[in-house]
Amino acid sequence: MKFERASGILLHPTSLPGSDGIGDLGPWVYRWIDFLAEAGCTLWQVLPLGPTGYGDSPYQCFSAFAGSPFLISSEVLLNENLLTEADLADRPEFPADHVDFGPVITWKLQLLDRAFARFQTQAAAQLQAEFDRFQSDQTSWLSDFALFMAIKESQGGVSWENWPEPLRQRDPQALHAARQSLAEVSQRHAFRQFLFFRQWSAAHAYANAKGIRIIGDIPIFVAYDSADAWSHPELFYFDEKGKPTVVAGVPPDYFSPTGQLWGNPLYRWEVHRQSGYAWWLARMRATLSQVDIIRLDHFRGFAGYWEVPAEMSTAEIGQWKSGPGKDFLQALEQALGDLPIIAEDLGVITEDVIELRDRFNLPGMRILQFAFTGPDNPFLPHRYVRNCVVYTGTHDNDTVRGWYAAAPKKEKAFCRKYLHSTAHDLPHDMIRALWASVANIAIATLQDILGLGTEARMNFPGKPAGNWGWRMPAEVLSDSLRDQLLELNTLYERKLSK
Repeated sequence: MKFERASGILLHPTSLPGSDGIGDLGPWVYRWIDFLAEAGCTLWQVLPLGPTGYGDSPYQCFSAFAGSPFLISSEVLLNENLLTEADLADRPEFPADHVDFGPVITWKLQLLDRAFARFQTQAAAQLQAEFDRFQSDQTSWLSDFALFMAIKESQGGVSWENWPEPLRQRDPQALHAARQSLAEVSQRHAFRQFLFFRQWSAAHAYANAKGIRIIGDIPIFVAYDSADAWSHPELFYFDEKGKPTVVAGVPPDYFSPTGQLWGNPLYRWEVHRQSGYAWWLARMRATLSQVDIIRLDHFRGFAGYWEVPAEMSTAEIGQWKSGPGKDFLQALEQALGDLPIIAEDLGVITEDVIELRDRFNLPGMRILQFAFTGPDNPFLPHRYVRNCVVYTGTHDNDTVRGWYAAAPKKEKAFCRKYLHSTAHDLPHDMIRALWASVANIAIATLQDILGLGTEARMNFPGKPAGNWGWRMPAEVLSDSLRDQLLELNTLYERKLSK
């Protein structure tokens, strides 16, 4: 797919302001979209939108198809008479600057249960018909997901590997009994999905009407504790008890002497190939119904991936295995046409990864924070190509200010010299350098646009808790900030032409 010259901002919806302790799909998402459009930006990048589990990471979700119930707006439910003012009267006091996930989850699920109870007793016929249609349209994944969540709830929330064997092994009689006994709980989970998709679809349509395209994110691997792994064990390397025999990771390198052990189950790519990659095609179509462009995370894994025996405690011992490569991308191309995909090609990238990316004309990524080791660094703006997406940093990086504070002295000096900048002006000057470059797409995190420090970092890879919580202050979407961005987008021809 040919990407036009454009710019955008990376901001996950959970980082928006809002009264329920977490950003959601209520009024603030529309204010945010209006701000982007008025600032001349035409792209909004988000993280995966799925239902998060332990650690609150959007990259470890209970489903590759479902949406996060925590993004559902109580204000929208109030307007639709699924909640009343009385339902909101006992709202706790939440911090405005970060998501305190524990109390937020408790509160949100309480509200959603109240909405479901009112739907059961008072729903208008039209809304009931919409819900029935949604269940029918999404039956390929929704029934398994709703049952998975219902069983998980009945088992105290433990991972499916700890469920009773008949349920773990998907014994038909056990599943039938669970569907009967947990029918209402399953409906409650299906209803949450209905609400999420209803609200997200409205926000997505509004963004498109304003000239904004949304960049979504597909992690290459799914979580082990997911409806996908439980309902499709044949697609993964599991033993007869449903436990992984090998898991995902990356090998030791300069930055990590023991590698990174991610622990995600690995795909039996031959089984996927025999089905024409049916599960992956369904996943891509489902995501493209929610967003306009997909950032394909860990793209190198489609060329080759690091396989670690499941019993290992680090990623030091493993082996490289061939990914599905061009066969997979050809199947996507034949089914979907031009691929609206950004290849996340960061890390140690070998020739086979570059060849696969370029064969399908996919833009790769460049991170400006990584650039300042010397003038031959490929992440420097003067070395960019048009077909790439350039960032100040991603959700996994520190902010520009945080990076600069911790960077080696030589990198700091080269950075200041290269950008003709000072430490104080660095975030703005980095953004200007990206916007001025030849790269077709330039994106900055909102934290960098606001010039914030490490306290605003979204994620610290390898840190098990305390991530994903940053929220933007309500007052930051000012006229002056809008005008600064509009000037950059106009100067460097990234503004949507009328």
